[in-house]
Amino acid sequence: MSSTVVCRLDQLTPNLGAAALLENDRQIALFRLQSGESETVYAVDNVDPYTGVGVLSRGIVGEHDGRPVVASPLLKQKFYLDTGESLQGDEKSLATYTVGIDDGNVVISE
Repeated sequence: MSSTVVCRLDQLTPNLGAAALLENDRQIALFRLQSGESETVYAVDNVDPYTGVGVLSRGIVGEHDGRPVVASPLLKQKFYLDTGESLQGDEKSLATYTVGIDDGNVVISE
């Protein structure tokens, strides 16, 4: 399993997405979500599996059944950020990545 430092945590705006490009040319979308005292960073594919366009980092974040979701800004399909599963009830999904914070750096493992 390889790990990559993507950015500093303080470079991510809370409750908004940001796109990053990994060494293997894979686009990811990062989401720094804050809820009260807790904070979690999620990383999923940035490419929308319905359109093939790299836009999920510009999606709208929210919750469904108490779990974090992102809605694609194009056709509004929703995905769970913790598993990448589509809420549309079909086979489409997003790859998810393990995110760690090391000395203020956001580290992605794939």
